[in-house]
Amino acid sequence: MSTPTTDEDMLRGWIGRSETHQDVLAVGQAKRMAATLDRMQEPAEGDALPPLWHWIYFNEAVARSALGRDGHARRGGFLPPVDLPRRMWAGGRFGFVEPLRLGEAVTRHSTIRDVAVKHGRTGPLCFVTVRHDLAGPDGAERFWEEHDIVYREDPAPGAPAPAAQAPPGEPAFSRTVTPSPVLLFRYSALTFNGHRIHYDRDYCRDVEGYPGLVFHGPLTATLLADLAQEHGGGRTLATFSFRALAPLFDTAPFVLRGKPSGPDDLELWAETPRGGLAMTAKAHFGS
Repeated sequence: MSTPTTDEDMLRGWIGRSETHQDVLAVGQAKRMAATLDRMQEPAEGDALPPLWHWIYFNEAVARSALGRDGHARRGGFLPPVDLPRRMWAGGRFGFVEPLRLGEAVTRHSTIRDVAVKHGRTGPLCFVTVRHDLAGPDGAERFWEEHDIVYREDPAPGAPAPAAQAPPGEPAFSRTVTPSPVLLFRYSALTFNGHRIHYDRDYCRDVEGYPGLVFHGPLTATLLADLAQEHGGGRTLATFSFRALAPLFDTAPFVLRGKPSGPDDLELWAETPRGGLAMTAKAHFGS
């Protein structure tokens, strides 16, 4: 492991690093995801993997002794050794070429595409972009993802929360989500995610300054993609993107909303219980 740093020149030396993993899209794992989301129909071998369910696969089994204070793997292996304690999902972009199907052996090739250190009003920020390309048993591309990670300082005691952004107009459809510790635990288990913000309330409050357990950003994005599919008129997603703006917690229900933004496009968002934007997303449909 390399020494943690915020030296941008040193961190940018990670650009171009890559790794390759293989996994079988086991039906049992998809069944557990369906149960977690209260899906009535059980997945079966050969079914297309729903959008963004790929996150329940390709999860590295990091030894407990190799974890950092937050439950994530210590940095300096594949990801650069950023010396900032908080790690969050900033956003992502996805392209759906051909469906991934349950039961298939899939290869994922990952590459560090960019590293950038910036300075915001709360201190230094480091953005890391990772590209994932997923191929089926025949080696043909099925799906790609660009994943944006942001690292930042711990909050200053008593620091005010950032001002909330207003939603983008009147929605055409909505869905209410009622979070719970059980839902967050199950999704953490499915993704083998040890990040303590999702299950350790004392850590959330005392270390990272949150009022409750943090709802997973990837889970919010998955639910928005599911909402897009529901209102896509039977068409399949061609591309999907999301941007995280504010955290959601297990302390109150929140709402997912959306509206058409073009003949083949939907604009979607997640609202905090107070009506501010937590996440925005865009969905584009193929035939």
